[in-house]
Amino acid sequence: MKISFLIHNAYGIGGTITTTFNLATALAERHTVEIVSALRTRERPTLGLDPRVSLRPLVDLRDEKEHPLHLRPARVYPSCEYRHRQYSELTDQRIGGFLEKTDADVVVGTRPGLNVHLARQASDRVVRVGQEHLTLDSHSPQLRGVLRGSYRRLDALTTVTAADAAVYRRKMRLPGVRVEALPNSVPDPVLPAADGTAKVVVAAGRLVPVKRYDLLVEAFAQVVAVHPDWQLRIYGKGQEHAKLRRMISDLDLSNNVFLMGAVARMDGEWVKGSIGAATSNFESFGMTIVEAMRSGLPVVSTDCAYGPGEIIQDGVDGRLVPVRDRDALASALLELVSDDERRRTMGRSAMENTRRFAPEPVVEQAERLFTEAVDAKRAGRSAEAGRAGAYRTFVAQGFAFRDTCRVAKSRIRRTQR
Repeated sequence: MKISFLIHNAYGIGGTITTTFNLATALAERHTVEIVSALRTRERPTLGLDPRVSLRPLVDLRDEKEHPLHLRPARVYPSCEYRHRQYSELTDQRIGGFLEKTDADVVVGTRPGLNVHLARQASDRVVRVGQEHLTLDSHSPQLRGVLRGSYRRLDALTTVTAADAAVYRRKMRLPGVRVEALPNSVPDPVLPAADGTAKVVVAAGRLVPVKRYDLLVEAFAQVVAVHPDWQLRIYGKGQEHAKLRRMISDLDLSNNVFLMGAVARMDGEWVKGSIGAATSNFESFGMTIVEAMRSGLPVVSTDCAYGPGEIIQDGVDGRLVPVRDRDALASALLELVSDDERRRTMGRSAMENTRRFAPEPVVEQAERLFTEAVDAKRAGRSAEAGRAGAYRTFVAQGFAFRDTCRVAKSRIRRTQR
């Protein structure tokens, strides 16, 4: 089977790029896999890509930024999608040409605007799979309206959590479209797991308001007041950098809290810590949570919609605390900082419990979805018929579907208060 992933810019850094590269690499063990990048901004990808996965760009902005067609706004890519300004008549033309001529059995779109291209321009002979790495409720009403009309032309749609899959089925009403949760995968660790002895808390992600690193820094001040020998290392870059640096100085934490900048690979950094932290007001999944746990770190996370509650088992492999609650966050961190044995036990449980996000189980689910959708296409059936078996497999892997949806709804209500 030949599988093509259509991605925004494979040459940058981000969660969608990481998880796409991870899945493509795992699928390349048994299939022909390519990544088609709508845009190209540099010679080589920032993240390493397995040589078995081919990569080709459609518009090279190093040479074509001033192309006459690139100076005209896109007509296919939705104007209400926030990356619309990066697209143009040139990208419309190149993406459409790729979708018309591809010999792939399955084409996977990786963001809403590209899924619209896929739905509208791909040949009927191709299985069209849209991936959603954000949640339906995070999209604007205008974009949801565009997606509702376009997504009906897809064969399948995947979300990263069971809760969001349920929301799509309930709100979007996509007859004949197979809607299924397909979690992000994290490669098997190549380094020895953290041993829980380092007096370091690690967090990673974009330095943007929704991630609430300000909350983490304030909570960590309470940790330092009791355990002044502990450090907090925050990896990433973004608009909040200057604000966080001022906060660290104002709270006299310059010897304890460090802004480490962005790194291409976090696996070598997680294992230098003993606790992971995630403090977002909202997460569609929580890729860094899985990465930390697979490296042997228990994670203290806000219990935001949707992802953390489907990853962390509170009190077993990490802690879940209310969104925006600085004192609860500090208390959970102190609980693990103060108890060496509990921290190490939870770290071991974190490694064990996140095996379900290893490449093998995730790629098996993706293969099943793609194969059943291809078979259904050839037989003239909708891909939706195979969803029941996939759902049973999903639950068997440890995702309690009904409980997840109920918990997600309560989290949303708490977040909106």
